[in-house]
Amino acid sequence: MCAHGTIRRLGFALIICAVLAFAARAQANLPNVDEPRATTADVIIHVNQVAYDGHAPKFAVIETAFELPGADISLKDATTGKIVFTDKLQGAQECSDWFPGRFFYRTDFSVFRESGRFKLQIAARGQTYESFSFDIGNNVVATQTIPAIIGFYQHQRANSPEELRADSHLILYGSTNTVDLRGGWCDASGDVSKYFSHLAYANYMSPQQTPLVVWSMANTVDTAGPLLDRLKSRDSLTAEALYGADYIRHALSPDDYFYMIVFSYFKKDPAARRVVGLLANSKTTSDYQCAYREGGGMAIAALARVSQWHRDGEFSSRQYLEGAERAFAHLQINNTKYDDDGKENIIDDYCALMAATELWIATDKPVYRDAARLRAKHLNARMTPSGYFLANNANRPFWHASDAGLPVIALARYLDKETDPSSRAAALATIRAALDYELRLTGNVSNPFGYARQTFLFRGQVREGFFIPHENETGWWWQGEDARLASLATAAIVGGRLVYPGTGAFGVKPELANFAANQIAWILGGNPYDVCLMYQFGQRNVPYMKSNFGHGSGRGGVSNGITGKEGNPDGSGIDFKFHDDGNEWRWTEQWIPHSAWFLQAVTAMSAKN
Repeated sequence: MCAHGTIRRLGFALIICAVLAFAARAQANLPNVDEPRATTADVIIHVNQVAYDGHAPKFAVIETAFELPGADISLKDATTGKIVFTDKLQGAQECSDWFPGRFFYRTDFSVFRESGRFKLQIAARGQTYESFSFDIGNNVVATQTIPAIIGFYQHQRANSPEELRADSHLILYGSTNTVDLRGGWCDASGDVSKYFSHLAYANYMSPQQTPLVVWSMANTVDTAGPLLDRLKSRDSLTAEALYGADYIRHALSPDDYFYMIVFSYFKKDPAARRVVGLLANSKTTSDYQCAYREGGGMAIAALARVSQWHRDGEFSSRQYLEGAERAFAHLQINNTKYDDDGKENIIDDYCALMAATELWIATDKPVYRDAARLRAKHLNARMTPSGYFLANNANRPFWHASDAGLPVIALARYLDKETDPSSRAAALATIRAALDYELRLTGNVSNPFGYARQTFLFRGQVREGFFIPHENETGWWWQGEDARLASLATAAIVGGRLVYPGTGAFGVKPELANFAANQIAWILGGNPYDVCLMYQFGQRNVPYMKSNFGHGSGRGGVSNGITGKEGNPDGSGIDFKFHDDGNEWRWTEQWIPHSAWFLQAVTAMSAKN
């Protein structure tokens, strides 16, 4: 509901509108607009609020205050009101760690494939309950979201006059020297800094940020050309990828390493911006050289891949490739010097594998072939008998809040080039083990939404859970994990086509198709808070977030999302807040890796088998 000040300004007419809107929502038993789960109706139907692809898995979760075995649930045309499909509720599940005393049913309407706009409805104890409306159609998720994602990155461009002036002569922390780092994207709806990776000091949690965005765009251009042509989006996405590649190329130092971070210190003064390394609590250092795992590997991969288009941005395609080769040669010698703990781990392996693979594809040089094979071998060796990767050489399982699917994607991209039978067999076995484990882990507890679970080390013990532990190596960083979900959806499809091909949805076996669809549906509103986490899509969004230099929340941006319960160090429970005295960013802030991975997921879903 509207804030009191706004109501006073808009007057009596809007009070009437607000009352009528509240009454309408109460009639439909939908959650309060202003706070997620502020009220809990007897029956709530949780749906993907945007769209379901016609030939893809389609499902919803019905949450109730009482058991409803055998109750009829109907799919109806939202325009005509005609009932087009019915199902019966079976198999109530309970989620006592999330919402004790509530019951959850899944309904599957995948066999219905007609296009249109629809709702689900159910009658219980003399009352009718309806879901939000949604579309069904051929490639409708990609069709609706890809142009918006491109627009989101255009909105995130660090190209205001203030940023361009400041970034053309940025001071290197700890010196008086300056560099030109114009371009790139603001990292989040609340942060106008620019990052290759912002958690390098934590060693095992480094996310791939700006370089991942460029590689993701290039991947979509390369693999979804016909779709982009139908959307009239190929040129705009190509231009955005070249814009990102230009920033990466600007960030390559004369000494052949990449500058990691342009940090704003969260200040309105653009002159405060510096090139830095970053520690906890925004402490800055001169450790701004990127290791493979700190954005360097994905930066090389992005430049090498874009160079193959033979298209020029501010730099030429030759300069993109030349820069990638220079940076690779440098990191082959100096990588552990830049790793904060002086030791490589799994993130170095999969990022270096991406770098070597893209250079091998671009040049066909044996040096890159040999480097890619060595990194693939390292990654294969990190697979445990249980089915999860080891992040280190001891006992830490690999878990990641944004890039959990990247080991599988790196191996799959490597297999686009690798022809050696034994090398292929080893990589395929690793992909199969990783996907088998993810399906097993996700399905071994009550999990009506099919939310991807993970294995992590917590206080010396290997644990399983839905959300990352809040007590982790960063000392402070935990947030919603929508990038992780989309990365795993991508891995399920791209990896699944290699090891579990199928003739049904997404070209993979049904279990993987359902898993992938679950993650995307969660992001698009099919979650227990009924919040569509892609901004200005669906029917409930997070509040607008304002930022410096005219930036802020943008259509097509994906928010962080849902977390474990605040105050639970192991990440157990569940939490989501629109407002939290300035800490609501953990749930509501848009972050560029979320949309990058979402782009990869819908690209994979839309590609031909």
